[in-house]
Amino acid sequence: MRILISGASGLVGTALSSALASEGHTVHKLARAGTRAVREPRAVRWYLEGNEFDGKAAEGADAVVHLAGVSIASGRWSKARKKEIYDSRVEVTHFLVGNLAKLQKPPRVFLCASAVGYYGNRGDEELVEESPPGNDFLAGLAQEWEAAAAQAEGFGARAAMLRFGVVLARHGGALPRMALPIRLGVGGRIGSGKQWMSWVTLDEVVSIVRFALGNDSARGPLNAVAPSPVTNAEFTKCLARVLHRPAMLPVPGFALRLLLGEMAQALLLSSQRVVPRKLQRLGYTFVSPQLEPALAAILQKTKGV
Repeated sequence: MRILISGASGLVGTALSSALASEGHTVHKLARAGTRAVREPRAVRWYLEGNEFDGKAAEGADAVVHLAGVSIASGRWSKARKKEIYDSRVEVTHFLVGNLAKLQKPPRVFLCASAVGYYGNRGDEELVEESPPGNDFLAGLAQEWEAAAAQAEGFGARAAMLRFGVVLARHGGALPRMALPIRLGVGGRIGSGKQWMSWVTLDEVVSIVRFALGNDSARGPLNAVAPSPVTNAEFTKCLARVLHRPAMLPVPGFALRLLLGEMAQALLLSSQRVVPRKLQRLGYTFVSPQLEPALAAILQKTKGV
């Protein structure tokens, strides 16, 4: 297959690009103007602000995997930061889908990243793809993001929106930041620790994307998470066991709210108990279904996180 990937230089995009290339697929980076990636031979240049899209280079692609979006965890959510987060997901997706629709031969598959933030703060409720959305900023963002991606069906593509949980990897994402205080002996649960965490390993994410690319029944929202969500307290204890360190110093929720504002509630204190019902029904076999073996496998690949 000839596959275009946006966000190809990020944590997931880098791993996915490497895996697909090793299988013999031709991978092209959807590279934003002004970034180093545009200098690569197979790059497909785009620039939202200048309304630029290299349709000639994109012509004839079989599939698009759209992963681009600025980090939601890099600081307090000011009004300006929220707009940046929104535009990098919703407006960029509208832009890409609109330009792909103009191609003589549009791609037949459009996979778009989304997030379990779609569900909002739901306590102990078990959440599946058909569960209603939440009502906070991330939930509203995910709804509009997925709606923009679904417009790819207008040019005949099979559209799937992958609702990722916390992606665990040894060299990026949330895990190194979670592990550091525990390694230093100053870590513990966050807030009450009762909030549910829906997690997935980086290797699993790559496997799920590969599965979705090749399965014609993989369409619409797909919960891209492991089948065994855990509470934050359980996650913390498990990580501490794997690292052979104590985890006895909880982080008060009020302190996080003071420090990070709305972002703390949405990313650290909200509860999403998400299960991958559609993937299970489609017959997907999970590589890492249980947390402790998954963490051990990740951490054993390196001497530290």
